[in-house]
Amino acid sequence: MTGTQQITAKSWLMVALLSFIWGGTFLVTEVALTGITPFWLAASRIGFAAIVMTLLWATRGFKLFKTTLTRTQTSTVLFIGAASSAIPFALLAWGQQYVTSGFAGVSMASVALIVLPLAHFMVPDERITLRKSVGFIVGFCGVVILIGGQAFESTGTTLEMPGRMACVAAASCYAISSILLRRLPAVDPIGLATVLLIIGGCIAIPVALIVEGWPPLPSPKILMVLAFLGLVPTAAANLLRVLVVRSAGPVFMSLVNYQVPVWSVVLGALILSEPLPSSLLYAMALILAGVALSQFGTLKRMYKAHR
Repeated sequence: MTGTQQITAKSWLMVALLSFIWGGTFLVTEVALTGITPFWLAASRIGFAAIVMTLLWATRGFKLFKTTLTRTQTSTVLFIGAASSAIPFALLAWGQQYVTSGFAGVSMASVALIVLPLAHFMVPDERITLRKSVGFIVGFCGVVILIGGQAFESTGTTLEMPGRMACVAAASCYAISSILLRRLPAVDPIGLATVLLIIGGCIAIPVALIVEGWPPLPSPKILMVLAFLGLVPTAAANLLRVLVVRSAGPVFMSLVNYQVPVWSVVLGALILSEPLPSSLLYAMALILAGVALSQFGTLKRMYKAHR
């Protein structure tokens, strides 16, 4: 496992960039779904990202782990690859057919609350404190307020409960994979990001073929959208995620999940002229307060270092 966590200004910048990228992904995904089915959308994103990252990895001589992995560590890498993309993508694609988009959003925000207790027991330098716990709960409340009443509305479908369980299971996949990612031995981040995408692609493509059959032939416009989704919110964002988790820890990384809904709402208003909810300012205040409270010690050290 890597050494003690180091949360720097660069860490904050990477988390902010990830939040912006993933917050805008919802808009692009809506466009992609007009020309491709959900499971093939996930498979094509991961597959394209794996190809791009493999080419980048080749320029580094296919460096990966600095030591030989044990059988347990190899199994862990395989699990992380599946739980980082293929499994949660499939669970969300299925679950969102039966739940409101608001519930799906809240379930993704719950990643931070799932990570917090897991990290306490599984990552030596990620202990729970009262301040950190209160900060995460305050931030989660901000997300719920932002999403509004839709967060827990019922769709009335017979498969709504299994759909909700699928969304929560997807959130758990992201949380557990982040914890295990932090626990791996010293590794080249580009190599690790690539291997995880290759594993995800090897799962996502057969699953899409089984569930949805052969993919429809996308138009040039949809192909460009898929290429963008594979390059930016999948390949580049996956590399950023690896860098953040390995350096700053899974708890810090989970702060992204509180910021993504804010960017999703703001970008929807700016690009699609969607109405801004009246609760936006209150929600943002709670989210920022929660982030600041949970990371108070880090922010204080950074402030002293730059005085």
